[in-house]
Amino acid sequence: MIPMLLYAQDEVGHVSDELIEEIARRVGVTPLQVNEVLTYYSMLHRKPLGKYHVQICTNISCLLWDADKLWEQACHKLGIGHKEATGDGQISLEEVECIGACSWAPAVQVNYDFHHFVTSEKLDQLLDGLRKKQ
Repeated sequence: MIPMLLYAQDEVGHVSDELIEEIARRVGVTPLQVNEVLTYYSMLHRKPLGKYHVQICTNISCLLWDADKLWEQACHKLGIGHKEATGDGQISLEEVECIGACSWAPAVQVNYDFHHFVTSEKLDQLLDGLRKKQ
């Protein structure tokens, strides 16, 4: 079920009610059971994400390297908060607990691309680069 949810999310941009119904049918469970799985995992989303989904880790390893300041910087620069998207729908932002990159903290993930040892300057360059891709 989880691979189906991830694939569907990548194709559509979020997991809609229609996708929940279809996955439930294919797996042989109720839509409620699919929704229970969906709401358990933070990497699955019910509302549309931006074309570029920026995740900033603020777990302990990243936090020790000022990830909280990076989070605040991104919120201010983009004018959005947790699980929100810019008005044009191009960039969404999410504060996450762990992306498995503790040895390279602080870490940021954009879609499936990891960015390690992120500084304030690197974050500005990354966000500016995403805006230019629009």
